[in-house]
Amino acid sequence: MSFRSDSTGGPDSNEKEGPEVLVDDVKEEWKLLWRNRIDDKVRAEGIANRDYSLLFVERGTVIIANRDFKPLNLKEILRSHEIQNPNCFIPPHPSMGGWGKFARAVLNKLKRARKWEKTALRRSRIKNLQLKKGGRGWLHYRMKK
Repeated sequence: MSFRSDSTGGPDSNEKEGPEVLVDDVKEEWKLLWRNRIDDKVRAEGIANRDYSLLFVERGTVIIANRDFKPLNLKEILRSHEIQNPNCFIPPHPSMGGWGKFARAVLNKLKRARKWEKTALRRSRIKNLQLKKGGRGWLHYRMKK
């Protein structure tokens, strides 16, 4: 935080104030809430260790539990701060989309990658397998090329 040159202690006029700054502060508190929670293993619940004013969470509030519990939702918190379209600020779940899903859905299914994998496996199996009975016996007869 910067101070005015007249030493009144108020915020400087150059400091940015807007939805992006508020969203960053809320996301930072959200990370702190989950990182610093108290885990009660007897009751199987997580408890907030201090007050988080931007998240509307007081100290001792149950933030995660197994039953009779309404989970916290970051999108609802941003809406209560009157942020327009909170989906723009929160990345989607990995199963919904993103680079991870693209790699799983598209890159892993390319024909050239699968073809190369199969040929490499076949070649390595033939060379590295040990012959049963040292290659003797009528069941293990191999025609030489």
